Amino acid sequence: MNANANPTPDNTAKTFSPGLEGVTACRTRLSEVLGKEGKLILAGHNAVNLAENNTIEEVWFLLHEGRLPNPAELAAFKAKVEKLGVLPADEVNLIKKLRGPEPLSAFRTALSAISNKRGYKPWLNRPVEEVTEEVIALCALAPAIVEVLHTGRRPRVKTLNSGYAERYLWGVSGKKPSPEDLRAVETYLILTMDHGLNASTFASRVTASTGADVGAALTSGVATLSGPLHGGAPGPVLDMLDAIGTCENADAWVRAQLAAKIPLMGFGHRIYRTDDPRAMTLKRVAERQNGPRIELAKVTEQAALKALEEKQIQRAAAENKPVRTLRVNVEFWTAVALEHVGIPRNLFSSTFCVSRIIGWGEHIVEQIKDNKIYRPLSQYTGEMPAE
Repeated sequence: MNANANPTPDNTAKTFSPGLEGVTACRTRLSEVLGKEGKLILAGHNAVNLAENNTIEEVWFLLHEGRLPNPAELAAFKAKVEKLGVLPADEVNLIKKLRGPEPLSAFRTALSAISNKRGYKPWLNRPVEEVTEEVIALCALAPAIVEVLHTGRRPRVKTLNSGYAERYLWGVSGKKPSPEDLRAVETYLILTMDHGLNASTFASRVTASTGADVGAALTSGVATLSGPLHGGAPGPVLDMLDAIGTCENADAWVRAQLAAKIPLMGFGHRIYRTDDPRAMTLKRVAERQNGPRIELAKVTEQAALKALEEKQIQRAAAENKPVRTLRVNVEFWTAVALEHVGIPRNLFSSTFCVSRIIGWGEHIVEQIKDNKIYRPLSQYTGEMPAE
């Protein structure tokens, strides 16, 4: 038999990593997730400190410029974002036509439609400054887009609003928010603005790497969120609390779910091996709110953590592996905090978009400034043709 009749595919130099686990695909100055330490760094600053002490615009400026703004810079940046965040009448009418039962799908389509209507072109061979303005413009529109999709009418006038976060909460709740509710939402939006090279951020960078227009790159990020494995758990967390009903039912309900091999929403994370700092911060927010869900949420959290620990110990012993501790993740306490301020659960993913779109935008700008198209290898497992 000819040794070359059915040659083996050349996979000797190809290391297969499912889900690109452990593969470094880009360099970024925007964020770092320290999973073992339970820390999130945003452009050189602890994300928890930023979330508890700063505004959206300050952190957006930080990601964009690499430093926090002085008062004059902040005022100018806030004014720019507010101006760019106003939807003209023809775009409001366009968005109205896109309303449907899935707010996130409508948001994705609206973002793409506006980009197309404005004539945004591929960024390749264009001035970076010009493309960057397009990115900021689309990001600034996010609160208004969600408001139109939610209410079916033009965005209400928000006289003397304090900024991006207030315009969003005011728009979806229908009333000027209290300082406490506004601080809760702003804390959440800052904590979720950027989080390493997650699925949506990677999708945005991959699309941008082809030279595509910025609307296409941002839309790619939104599209990943239609899958429940990325950013889709806060709504189901409330469904879980609804099903449990009372504190007395929590332990039995949790154990029945695990026995049926049904995942518990709001627990476990791909990166964090200790407490998710975002979750712990939002838990403090929920405790300050002291809403009707708080005691049930606390009891459910403890019941779940105890049952998951027992399950992980048994699994580790059976497989002769170290115990992997599962902790509560950001979605669990997000659900409690956002419900309390009046955001409907069907808008939780849209609220995440209003935050993360800022991170996507800055990653897109970073990508185009030092671009190389993504082209990873694949490991062929099929048959080879006979010669």
